[in-house]
Amino acid sequence: MKYLSLVWAQLFRSKTRTLLTLLSVVTAFLLFGMLDSVRVAFNSGGSVDGANRLVTTSRLSITQSLPVRLEQQIRTVPGVKDVTYAMWFGGIYQDPKNFFPSFSVAPNYFDVYTNLQLPPEQLKAFQDTRTGAVVGETLAKEFGWKIGDTIPLQATIFPRQGSNDWPLQLVGIFRSKDRAAASGEERQLVMNWTYFDESNDYIKGQVSWYTVALDNANQASRVAQAIDALSMNSDRETKSQTESAFQQSFAKQFADIGLIVTSIMGAVFFTLLLLTGNTMAQAVRERIPELAILKTLGFKDGLVLVLVLVESVLLVGLGGVIGMGLARVILPGLASKAQGMLPATIPLQTWIVGAVLIVLIGLVVGVLPALRAKRLKIVDALAGR
Repeated sequence: MKYLSLVWAQLFRSKTRTLLTLLSVVTAFLLFGMLDSVRVAFNSGGSVDGANRLVTTSRLSITQSLPVRLEQQIRTVPGVKDVTYAMWFGGIYQDPKNFFPSFSVAPNYFDVYTNLQLPPEQLKAFQDTRTGAVVGETLAKEFGWKIGDTIPLQATIFPRQGSNDWPLQLVGIFRSKDRAAASGEERQLVMNWTYFDESNDYIKGQVSWYTVALDNANQASRVAQAIDALSMNSDRETKSQTESAFQQSFAKQFADIGLIVTSIMGAVFFTLLLLTGNTMAQAVRERIPELAILKTLGFKDGLVLVLVLVESVLLVGLGGVIGMGLARVILPGLASKAQGMLPATIPLQTWIVGAVLIVLIGLVVGVLPALRAKRLKIVDALAGR
């Protein structure tokens, strides 16, 4: 610590160059903090054990439907507390840009998804109203909907009696218990599965997925295997997984999030290595006479090497901490506007990886200038050679 003031003075010897380099490091770690948080969010929850709810879909693809009669078979599996089902609808409201998750659900949907709070009288109205619909509070506020309104959804997949018009009566507005996840959970619309099944022109008696509530989360793996065994070797084999794993599968239908994030960050950090390495090399080259004086005063070669490496790590560390901090501040705001597709905070895994990257990048960009400083001969340096 007694050499910290010396390292700090060396770091800001050229303030303009240091600040510009810091700005580049801040930008790189700002991107890393946000993008890696997305990657971790999409790759988390792959383990079945410990899950309170399972999602059962077609083993082939989540776009393949399953027969509704499978519900009764799933209920017979030991360890199953309750079962509900849903069918993807995918409608739009007024404009294709106004897209939000919409699907038809079983009457007991809110019994399984207990994290979604719907007043009892509104739940009864939903179950009793054939064309009824329920939306999340966030979605209702976004479009100014209130109970009693008619929502004219337009079908993108399933027409109704030769038309894409699906007018629905808003009979309920639900809230999420988890306010951190409310921006995503409350931005969806559900309608009655019976109405959808009777009215659509193409598909009957089919659902997209089953959600299974468990008696004991520790038995999730056994229950998942038992459910999948019900349809083994049939033309409708199933795959049971956690809700988070199901969401990953859904997202990967569009793109491999992990590969995209890794590719972007690889390019960003490669550029950062070149830029920061050039900064450190130039800084040491300008201070050759000063380093020679330090050695003349008794600084050992090893100590000079350490001072340069600490300066390099400090440069990257300052930018990294500021960048990650900015990502932590910005991410909740972006998550609230991203329909729940972004995490609301930076996970611990990303903080750990960020800290490791700071140290590694600092050492890599500083090792060559530090070795040059260590090998510096006092006579040659003072003579300008």
